[in-house]
Amino acid sequence: MDNRRDTVLVVDDSPDSLGFVTEALKKTGVAVLVATNGEAALSICERVTPDTILMDAVMPGLDGFETCRKLKENQGLQHVPVIFMTGLSETEHIVKALDCGGVDFLTKPIDVDELKARIKVHLRNARSVQSAHVALDAAGRHLVAVSSEGAILWTTPQIHTLLARTGAADATLFQLGRALGEWLESGADTPKRGSFMLGLSEELAVQLYPLGRVGPDENLFRVTAEDEEGQVRALQVEFQLTQREAEVLIWIAKGKSNKDIGEILNLSPRTVNKHLEQIFVKLGVENRASAAVRAAEVMFAL
Repeated sequence: MDNRRDTVLVVDDSPDSLGFVTEALKKTGVAVLVATNGEAALSICERVTPDTILMDAVMPGLDGFETCRKLKENQGLQHVPVIFMTGLSETEHIVKALDCGGVDFLTKPIDVDELKARIKVHLRNARSVQSAHVALDAAGRHLVAVSSEGAILWTTPQIHTLLARTGAADATLFQLGRALGEWLESGADTPKRGSFMLGLSEELAVQLYPLGRVGPDENLFRVTAEDEEGQVRALQVEFQLTQREAEVLIWIAKGKSNKDIGEILNLSPRTVNKHLEQIFVKLGVENRASAAVRAAEVMFAL
């Protein structure tokens, strides 16, 4: 174990097993919490967030599998690794342990050295994930992660601020997760498919950009609000553009060709070129790729 004083919750209805594991962990400098049943474990986790949970699978009343499932319903506990300890070794029990949210499975009698090694590995992994989430939160990005079935796994705080525009953030978040799950189920997570638009209310439509799979069943998306009027105004102010120049720049940032832009804005290709020349001068760039980057910096900051 490292020098940090980690907290481990041990859940086991057997006094002998509970005592053995608790004493072994205390010798390593770990702070140990104990629970003799699933209900007690849930009660403890309402007040304290342990770093790791060691869970007996077979207990009277609420068994370890169901206890783990209930723990993982709490967003604040989803990052906490649950390691199962049990005499069961059938494949179906291992699958059940992993399916309900466990990260590992140890068969009794427990080998203390193996237990300590696995705790260390899972703690390191959990902290890496948490550090990444904190960094993303601090970066101010609009990000949401969902399972393949559309369950919301986590979001950055900016998502809740964005969805609050609908007046029903929780319901809209559920709607967003369901739509992403349907998109994933349709096979849309292949490289050939790009971003897509989703209307969440009459006032709010968002553009969703798949960023790929970041965990075994954790799919990450970036979300931007489609507020074209706001984008036009922001580009005008930032770069001293005319309204038409700002409109052209928006479509440049979205990867459209001059021909496409002409059709969208009902302009001739020659007029689009003239606007583009002025845009390059005002942005201090020499090509459309650089202009797109400068524009994106402003648009995605909204």
